[in-house]
Amino acid sequence: MVPDVSTGDRSRGLLSYLFGPGRRDEHTDPHIVAAFAMPGLVDPGRVPLDQHQAALSELADYLDQPVRLREQRLGKKVPQHVWHCPVRTAPGDRYLTDAEWAEVARRIVHATGIAEHGDDAACRWIAVRHAEDHIHIMATSVREDGRRPRNKGDGRRAQAECRRIEEALGLRRLKSGDGTAPKTPTSAERAKAERQGRKNPARVWLREQAYAAAAASQDEDDFFAVLTSLGVQVRPRLGPVTGEVTGYSLAAPGDTNSEGNPIFYGGSELAPDLSLNRLRERFTPAEEGSEQTVSAVRIDRQADAGSTWRRADTELRTAFALVAKATDAPVGEQTDAQVQAQAAAFAELLHNTAAAAPRQLRAELRAAASTFNRANRSAIRAEHRAADALRQAGKALFAVSGSKEGDFVTAALVSAVYLLVALGEWHAQRGHEQQAAAARDSLAHLRTAQQQAARPQLARLAERAPSREVQNRLAAAVQATVPEHAQRILADPAWPALATVLAQAESAGTPPRRALADLAGQRELTSADHPAEVLIWRLRNQNANRLAQRTQAATMRVGASGMTAAPGISSSSGRVRPADMDHRSRAR
Repeated sequence: MVPDVSTGDRSRGLLSYLFGPGRRDEHTDPHIVAAFAMPGLVDPGRVPLDQHQAALSELADYLDQPVRLREQRLGKKVPQHVWHCPVRTAPGDRYLTDAEWAEVARRIVHATGIAEHGDDAACRWIAVRHAEDHIHIMATSVREDGRRPRNKGDGRRAQAECRRIEEALGLRRLKSGDGTAPKTPTSAERAKAERQGRKNPARVWLREQAYAAAAASQDEDDFFAVLTSLGVQVRPRLGPVTGEVTGYSLAAPGDTNSEGNPIFYGGSELAPDLSLNRLRERFTPAEEGSEQTVSAVRIDRQADAGSTWRRADTELRTAFALVAKATDAPVGEQTDAQVQAQAAAFAELLHNTAAAAPRQLRAELRAAASTFNRANRSAIRAEHRAADALRQAGKALFAVSGSKEGDFVTAALVSAVYLLVALGEWHAQRGHEQQAAAARDSLAHLRTAQQQAARPQLARLAERAPSREVQNRLAAAVQATVPEHAQRILADPAWPALATVLAQAESAGTPPRRALADLAGQRELTSADHPAEVLIWRLRNQNANRLAQRTQAATMRVGASGMTAAPGISSSSGRVRPADMDHRSRAR
């Protein structure tokens, strides 16, 4: 059961919608199912057609009477005096009778402070039903005694009451929230998007663009520049004394009000973690000399795509180990703050992965990133500096957009899958129901992308599988080195491909047992559905890292002998050229 509290200032207009045909003639039999105690209350849904408009006006005037009296007494208009709360059952729920909906309405107005049970001076309200699966509760938020109701936190209170109603009525139990969910689009915003042929309302579209821009940016200047390049209008909010930027608002292209002016949404209106203060916490670099400073280096634009994806894979596996350890441990404030930081950094990495991955993977990766946005925050305050290494590895991916490095992309996606599983388990263990559900939904998209990336490569490796004799020898090495996983590895359909990779490593000078021993302690093998696949991508990355280390060592020896330095390095200073560090020019 889903409530959605909002406010407005037009009682008559809302009543016309509730008792009207709907925007697409979807309303059937509009009528009142419950209301405040009013003798002789006229139901506009039950009067003859020629009396309908008069009945609407009469009802609006009666609901507004306490509001008008307060305005006369104070000499000013009461703002946003119309309280509106649609309540909808979940898909698949049973049919509720009018009497059951009436009880739902009474419980909601009581729980939210609009009209508590037994309070004769409460707000005036009605509950209208015009469809099988929902009602609309409308109230005017001035009490009979002229005071405003104590309904602070009414949205959260309505959600909590709906969880209790679901249990009482035997309905599907939805996930409890923690106050960190973004505001959902209003019915008017959804209807506007539908009229304009937009897939999402402007609020949702702006939220997605803001998350993607934040993921690609190193600081707030980058952030605003990327949004501007996407056609988003940016309006900074300046402090009255210092003139410094204290906030911002965004407007989507073509989204205007009746006067033709852009409709702006503040960052915190889009999502709690998109306020400027929250963004600055993530943008702020680690303090000089801290452990994070060593690994969370700025983006090196001379780094090749392969090394960038390998770096992402390494940081994903490091984050997985931290999250998995925290999930197994008792709840701890500092550890949980670090895990929440990893979740936020992983959300950014997903957005950048969607931009950097091969084209055929991007749709599923964008869906994974969009879905995970709900799981990237909770009531636990993130210690963002603890996740700088993962965040910077994700930002580096943005610099290699359109990568064709298939092996390394797949390896990173495998690591991303395991980190996402661990984050979902951590959220579930901490009671973050909505975040855990979002992680599970995101995982389905990420697994699809990972399988799309892996399938052709596994097929090519399987085609080059060594002889049966060699495979038997390699199988013996598996049984001797990782006996606890050997049966599942050898039964995995990817075993022929793994045999190819082990044979290649052997040809390059790494004995199979040594290669497997280096990977034997990895936690992913225990929970992996396809452990042979995990080993394939780990071995491919391991071999590539060894080759890169040899190449780097050789380059350093050449540099020491006075020969030409590596590309991107000034031979006189040994520093990266400024142009190579310019991330902003690419982002813009």
